[in-house]
Amino acid sequence: MRKAFIAIAAFLVTATVMISLAWPPFYWAFIFIGPIVILGVYDLYQPKHSIVRNYPVVGRLRYFMEDLRPKVYQYFVESDTNGKPFSRLNRSLIYQRAKKENDTIPFGTQLDVYENGYEWLSHSIAAISHTELDEDPRVLVGGPGCKKPYSASIYNISAMSFGSLSQNAILALNGGAKLGNFAHNTGEGGISDYHANPGGDLIWQIGTGYFGCRHHDGSFNYDAFAERSQSEQVKMIEIKLSQGAKPGHGGILPAKKVTPEIARIRLVKEGFDVISPPAHAAFKTPLELVAFVQKLRELSGGKPVGIKLCIGRRSEFFAICKAMSETGTYVDFITVEGGTGASPQEFSNAVGMPLREGVAFVYDVLSGFNLKQHIKIIASGKISSGFDLVKNIALGADLCNSARGMMFALGCIQALECNSNTCPTGVATQDASLMKGLVVEDKRVRVFNFHKLTVESAVELLGAAGLHHTYQLTRAYINRRIAPNVMQSYMESFPYIPEGSLLRTPYPLRFELGMALSTSASFTPTDYKVSIVDYAHANSFNDNLTPGS
Repeated sequence: MRKAFIAIAAFLVTATVMISLAWPPFYWAFIFIGPIVILGVYDLYQPKHSIVRNYPVVGRLRYFMEDLRPKVYQYFVESDTNGKPFSRLNRSLIYQRAKKENDTIPFGTQLDVYENGYEWLSHSIAAISHTELDEDPRVLVGGPGCKKPYSASIYNISAMSFGSLSQNAILALNGGAKLGNFAHNTGEGGISDYHANPGGDLIWQIGTGYFGCRHHDGSFNYDAFAERSQSEQVKMIEIKLSQGAKPGHGGILPAKKVTPEIARIRLVKEGFDVISPPAHAAFKTPLELVAFVQKLRELSGGKPVGIKLCIGRRSEFFAICKAMSETGTYVDFITVEGGTGASPQEFSNAVGMPLREGVAFVYDVLSGFNLKQHIKIIASGKISSGFDLVKNIALGADLCNSARGMMFALGCIQALECNSNTCPTGVATQDASLMKGLVVEDKRVRVFNFHKLTVESAVELLGAAGLHHTYQLTRAYINRRIAPNVMQSYMESFPYIPEGSLLRTPYPLRFELGMALSTSASFTPTDYKVSIVDYAHANSFNDNLTPGS
């Protein structure tokens, strides 16, 4: 192809010159031929791309097709049910509710109800009309040490920082939260003007970078925290221990998104990648974490303070619970997250416990320590429908957060360009020209609509199950197909343990290993020698096994 290009280029140039000698106006052909020949010559000698070097000009079509492939696949190849990470069926439901369009489906479900993983709710013959139920159920967040508990919606906006999202996206999200009386998590980027101006309730998230409450060396600034946490708009404070997308990695904000404004808000250098440390500097042990929570609660005037994490090494969560049990100081809430957001592929695909298992685990351990009565659980991760709300609450969550669901309500089309600053809908970009496509006044109403109709859908499902309140949901109400002829309720897949059963021996068998490896004095596992029997017990849901079996 290299020789062919040289021959073709030589022929075109020669032919153009000869024709132009006879008819001078033909020299204008060089406007088209010249750039192609120059580009081809450059391709012949550039050292980085083998395909382009061997196939000058034509080889560049490969990169064009690679860029075009996700769009072609999404619009012309994938079915309504197999799109990733959200199917067209999921996306359409969100769009319809955000626009208050008809969200019913014709001719029955498109899902294969006999496929492994299919889930459903057990309804009741004695169903309750949704008109008899509270269309906006609330959950009071705040334990014994909290002076200003917060009445939260069961569905809120999950953590997404200004910087990761555009200013118009943040304005629309918070405006929607204001209209619907639900909460908006700031993300670890801190409280920007675009969070504050609409006036919606805020959950101030504090990550390892301590943005908005840090000294120039990156250490925690208690004075700055005390000042900002006193805002009436800040309803809760969330300490991010790890994130579902990148547990143990810290948040990432690409340099191209670090504008002068973001640098000012976060107290970082403009034009450089902002990579939060993987771990906190303000505490190093579970006991220090609990003391840190208590100090922030006092400095904030008694507002709810909680933690957010994706479950990884289970012994660490046992250690946190031991610290709370020993000191009598509790977090007010725990946000459990699955894998979400933009991150290195290995972290998104292969690090951290998925949401369903994480919520069940956290609920069971808190119950085993008799701590659940003081602590609310928030589930966060791919929750975009009423059924998503119901099944996570049934597992043990008290309320739920959504990030990508709310992004779809803003107009996100799943272009998968969140990490490149080229988001075509103006949601996840700092490009001013792209931001203009997102009209705040319109999109905040769509966020409000989506939240309202999704919560109403969950309430209708609650009534279908014959229940009056979300706290009546248990794991027995959700069923899952695990084989062609085998169905299990969540109660069977994730059996409960007795309350207080982790405060005395013998512990339930599947929790023995975690208890043996954990201590309130350190996140590092103890030197307990793990046996094959320990692993067998730890991975079994049968708590009636006898030792050695």
